[in-house]
Amino acid sequence: MRLFDAHCHLQDERLAPHLDAALARARAAGIERFMSCGSSEEDWPAVAALAERHEGVVPSFGLHPWYVKDRSENWKQTLLEFLDKHDGAVGEAGLDHGIDDRNDTEQEEVFIAQLGMARELSLPVSIHCRRAWGRMIGVLQEFGRHDPGLVFHAFSGAPDVVDELTALGGYFSFCGTVARSNNKRGHRAAAAIPLDRLLIETDSPDLPPPHPDLPPVEVVDGKPVNEPANLPCVLRAIAEIRGITEEEVAHATWTNATRVFGTEGESK
Repeated sequence: MRLFDAHCHLQDERLAPHLDAALARARAAGIERFMSCGSSEEDWPAVAALAERHEGVVPSFGLHPWYVKDRSENWKQTLLEFLDKHDGAVGEAGLDHGIDDRNDTEQEEVFIAQLGMARELSLPVSIHCRRAWGRMIGVLQEFGRHDPGLVFHAFSGAPDVVDELTALGGYFSFCGTVARSNNKRGHRAAAAIPLDRLLIETDSPDLPPPHPDLPPVEVVDGKPVNEPANLPCVLRAIAEIRGITEEEVAHATWTNATRVFGTEGESK
């Protein structure tokens, strides 16, 4: 089986001390591609360097809603320079209404600006959305369908938003939280996604599955550090939820990821 981790943060300092070993473990588990997503101006250079150094690492550059307040005056130009130079995606970008002391106007302005860059460059977008699905749909409906793809990472929306988001160009990526036995909403959503819009991810070093294949190499602030080698845990959970084989899930998610992220000669 060929697997594609559709969302991770390989540049994160928690993975840095053992990144080469972590990538080797991932490849041994069948993971051939890694969408490594930048979140702020500070980590975009590290994402670019990883993509240049490691085969199979696809770079994505974006301004996460958590870091909107820290942006520089020149963030748009800097982001465009990274997107022009490196073949990948826009993101992680989006809306988060779970942040204390947030500024919704700023979040939306920054998100819409990044959507515009994605349209201009015909790139897919890796999207973060938390407690903001109504407004997310509103913003995207105003923006219009985006054929290169809108990837909703660590999807946490209800099944009833799937059709609207799919019509806008949506893909839906699930991480280790879908393997939690009490995540009933996530299970319903995973069962409702059209197979040709389904993706799997680890979001490493965050959100490890409840029973990882590998014990954590490191624990930071009491939390285990997740890594891409745990992607098969997500694969198994999705297969069980949907009542299909792991091979079917692997084939569909690999095909979908290579389509949306334009790797291996696939057109974006």
